[in-house]
Formats: sequence, C-alpha cells, structure tokens
Amino acid sequence: MAEFILELQNVSRYFGSVIALKDINMQVKMGEVHCLLGDNGAGKSTLIKTLSGVHQPSEGVYLYEARPVRLNSPRDALDHGIATVYQDLALVPLMSVTRNFFMGREITKGWGPFKRFDLDNANRIAQQGLADIGIHVRDPEQAIGTMSGGERQCLAIARAIHFGAKVLILDEPTAALGVKQCANVLKVVAKARARGLAVILITHNVHHAYPIADRFTLLNRGRSLGTYLKSDVTREEVLGMMAGGAELEELEAELSEFSRADQNKVANA
Repeated sequence: MAEFILELQNVSRYFGSVIALKDINMQVKMGEVHCLLGDNGAGKSTLIKTLSGVHQPSEGVYLYEARPVRLNSPRDALDHGIATVYQDLALVPLMSVTRNFFMGREITKGWGPFKRFDLDNANRIAQQGLADIGIHVRDPEQAIGTMSGGERQCLAIARAIHFGAKVLILDEPTAALGVKQCANVLKVVAKARARGLAVILITHNVHHAYPIADRFTLLNRGRSLGTYLKSDVTREEVLGMMAGGAELEELEAELSEFSRADQNKVANA
C-alpha cells in the first residue's frame, strides 16, 4: 500500500498569464489531518479545486494511491473517494435532513414505473450516520434550515463519509461558526481521522487548525512555504510564517515610529 493516498509533485495552475499556483508539493496520508493554511489570496481555493477535479494542473503530476491520475470533474473525484465539503455545503434549507443526506444518490424501492424513494430506510440510515459522528437528530424529516451552522457542517461531513470518502476536503468549515459550533465540527474532524480517513482542512485560522492538525502546508501568493509536522513547529511559528514575519516586524517598527513622533509632539506643545 502506498505511503501517501494523495500527492502533488510540482503542480502549477495558470489562468492565462495569471499564476494561481506554482510548483506545489504536497503529500496526504490516511488517518491524518493535513491542514492547508494561508491568508486570503494565498491560493487555497485554487488548490482545493485542483484536488477535487474542478481544475486540472497546468503543470506537474497528481498522484492518487501512488498512480498518476487526471480528475476531469468533481464526480470523477468522488468516484475515486475524494469528497469536498465547500463553505456553501451544497444543502437545500427547505428540504429535510434525509433528503439532503441522499441528494443525488437516492435509495429506491419498487421497480420500473413504481420505483420510488425508500423514505423509511433513508430516514434510518441518515439518522444513524449523524449519530455515528455525535449529532443526534430527533426527526430526520425536519428541514435542514432549522439546524445550526455547525450541525449542517456535520451533516455534510457525515454524508461524505457514508458514501465512501477516503479523502475528505473541508473548505473553511469553521469560518462562520461560533466557539461551541467550531468545537463540535473539530470533534467530527477528529472522528473522521480516527476512522482512518485522510482529512485536508483548509483554513486561515491557526487557532482552529493547530489543535487538530497532524501536518501543515502553508501557502503564500500561490507558492508553498513548506510542509511541517506538528511536532516540528509551534503555533507561533506557524502564525508568523502565515502572516509574514518580516511584514509584521516592519509594521511594528513603523507603529513604534508613529508612537515616538506623537510623544515628541505632545512634549513640544
């Protein structure tokens, strides 16, 4: 069995003359949370769309289970076991928990013109799938719009796990959540790792990423700043690399100059 289920080797992505990604190297293991960190505009969205089959690499090699692969669509990625949960979650608020859970992959009973959605069986499976990751739904036929943002995130993750995802890509899952909801989502991520899945967690919040991640890849303006094991880097070092240590030092020096100038004005007044 290959050491890495998913690997990028010198992958670049161009949009005309715009360089969105350049020479990205990344390896993802099963049973690990690999955190992809970067500020806004760092290239995170382009990278996950490349991983999930929306974009194809302009250069470089995409390996899945140690074999080169070309994903031509998100459906192609799903067929390989690569599931992506985007920020918008692809859920319909007015539809039930069960209908959202099986949307596009409905289970049926009957035959021919009498084939219909097997609602009773689907309700049971959806309720159990959510319970397995710690979300207890009293009525699986309740509208998804009645659930909290964290519960919706967990539903999208449970759906991906149920349909056989080996690699779970989560796009900013805690971006619009409160503290308690963030904690619930991160617990679900930990449970996915415990099941042996490879999880790629995309975020710009180091404080959410550091407790859960096993490995970090940092992006800045479409280029990789390197990949680090959690044991080799502190939270402060990750934050400094992500924010740009040199820029922060320069800003601190400028603020000190402004402060001294204000003090001189007050003293001379």
